[in-house]
Amino acid sequence: MSKTHIYIQFVSFLLVVLLFSCTGKKRAEREDALSRKNDLTRIMKSGQLKAVVDYNSTNYFIYRGKPMGFKYELLKQLAKDMGVELEISVSNNLEETFEGLNNGRYDLVAKNLTVTKKRDETIAFTRPLEQTRQVLVQRKPPNWRNLSSKAINDSLIRNQLYLAGKTIYVQKNTSYYRRLVNLSDEIGEEINIVQDSIYGVEQLVSMVANGEIDYTVCDENVAKVNQTFYPNLDIDTPVSFPQNIAWAVRNGSDEWLKYLNNWIRNFRKTTLYAVLYNKYFENSRSSGMVNSSYHSIGGGNISPFDDLIKETADQSGLDWRFLAAIIYRESRFDPEAESWAGAYGLMQIMPESADLVRMNEFEEPKHNIRVGVRILQWLDKNLKSAVPDSTERVKFVLASYNVGLGHVKDAQRLAKKYNKDPEIWDDNVDYYLLNKSASKFFKDPVVRWGYCRGEEPYNYVNRVLETYRDYKNIIEE
Repeated sequence: MSKTHIYIQFVSFLLVVLLFSCTGKKRAEREDALSRKNDLTRIMKSGQLKAVVDYNSTNYFIYRGKPMGFKYELLKQLAKDMGVELEISVSNNLEETFEGLNNGRYDLVAKNLTVTKKRDETIAFTRPLEQTRQVLVQRKPPNWRNLSSKAINDSLIRNQLYLAGKTIYVQKNTSYYRRLVNLSDEIGEEINIVQDSIYGVEQLVSMVANGEIDYTVCDENVAKVNQTFYPNLDIDTPVSFPQNIAWAVRNGSDEWLKYLNNWIRNFRKTTLYAVLYNKYFENSRSSGMVNSSYHSIGGGNISPFDDLIKETADQSGLDWRFLAAIIYRESRFDPEAESWAGAYGLMQIMPESADLVRMNEFEEPKHNIRVGVRILQWLDKNLKSAVPDSTERVKFVLASYNVGLGHVKDAQRLAKKYNKDPEIWDDNVDYYLLNKSASKFFKDPVVRWGYCRGEEPYNYVNRVLETYRDYKNIIEE
């Protein structure tokens, strides 16, 4: 075979490869576009909305064991109106956030995103949820309480021209950085802008208050909240005009974007929206919350019993945040809580349950938690052979802790009878426990424990796991 012939065959092969490569690429692009177009349908079918927020004192935090935050409550209402479950992720890194949105890890970015032309090229903004402007965050002089207003003003930057030569720290890849770059051009002198990839906006604000850095920039509504618990901060110097704040979805998610825009437009007109906005941005009590030891930002504690919960969980091989989530749902951390049925204490121990694990003392918090953990361990042991997967078994254990092992075993037998999987909780065993109040099921021959109001244990499992996810998002292990 001649070299010319070999060369022609090689070129032909390359052309075929390139043709298939281009065809495959176009097909992938079409499939991706179709996927984005059907985002809303996919979310509704999956029954799950995956949203990403940033962790701060207004959007998402834990206070006295309860997940709270303006964006958190808006998302909960959105998920409720859609009839889906909410799965929240936390990221204070915008680059990571937008990457997660575009690769499908998140369905929605529910942060305080400033609407800009540059961002609009890579993501699709919803209609604005609010408006704000960017302000310079600086520190008042040390003796500011003894100074007149004029003296304080004279010591602070009030003219943007005087930012020349100053060092200003901002969160990396944010609109604050781009605004300062533009401002530097506008004033014709260099502003030393430091992009910080470690700290969030509110951490930089606290660093100004504590004297670690001199200046940062953030949205005015967030600055106002932070000023209530850092009174030595000044936030009266604007660095931008009013700007729209919105959420974002993937480009091409037209159906999903239209739904969100309609929801935002309607929800913003409600009394509930006004109440929530006032609760987090206008209420002076917010400063007291953040300064509390039981605020995830101010003190980092979930409850007064954290040390006790950690000690018991560590001895038992449990994640202490999981145990804390159970206690929060059982008693809201009230050591003297008592139910109508006689359950008592942090983990709502029944006397007969304590007898079951041969521990008679359960009044004191320390003993109450230990008895509760022993019961959880006993349930786990008794369910191990029936539900081998440890992750799946957690749901069965929680349901049994709430309503009793017998009713959960009944639900497993019903699931098996009706050709469902007795080892899987979601959409299998949980359905039969939820509906065990129906005579069709509680009178079934395979049922040994009779009637059960299954709504309570069904909701209990979901709420404990939801609280645990919130704790994992925010509280360190």
